Amino acid sequence: MKNYIALLRGINVSGHKLIKMSELKLMFEKCGFKNVITYIQSGNVVFSSDDKEFEKLQEKIKNSIFNTFGFDVEVQVLEANKLKRITENHSFLKGNEAQIKAIYYILLAEKPDNGLVNELNKLEQKIEFFKIMDEVIYCFYPNGYGDSKWHNVFFEKKLKVSCTTRNYNTMLKLCELSERIE
Repeated sequence: MKNYIALLRGINVSGHKLIKMSELKLMFEKCGFKNVITYIQSGNVVFSSDDKEFEKLQEKIKNSIFNTFGFDVEVQVLEANKLKRITENHSFLKGNEAQIKAIYYILLAEKPDNGLVNELNKLEQKIEFFKIMDEVIYCFYPNGYGDSKWHNVFFEKKLKVSCTTRNYNTMLKLCELSERIE
């Protein structure tokens, strides 16, 4: 059995797509997943499964959310070990430990086109910084994510890939939770 993290995009934001975490946990258990743990209201779920196909896991979760709650939600599933590597390898982490609240991860549903990545890399980065590495954008937002010009919608439009964002503390906590069930 492998440990996974499901990241749901856009639930419980501004009164839209409301899902109680206790109901989400129950839904995951009804899907046959084990060791289900939810973390905060933004849609983070740690779980175990024998299934090793990410696309099947994502589709199963997405379909179950639609059938249970009545709306579509973007879902990304990552193996726990991959999430840990992503968390530890943040480009802006070293040297910015005092500004840990400025560290963000934008997780892409798939690797974007290199030409689109190259275009974004040409942007002048003075106050806010990002680095695109495969299926992750490592970000440093010293003024906070809420005021950033480089957010989910910006990157989705430019890279033509669905994404979801988490801060460093959330990523670290998800790693810790996944290690508890090993």
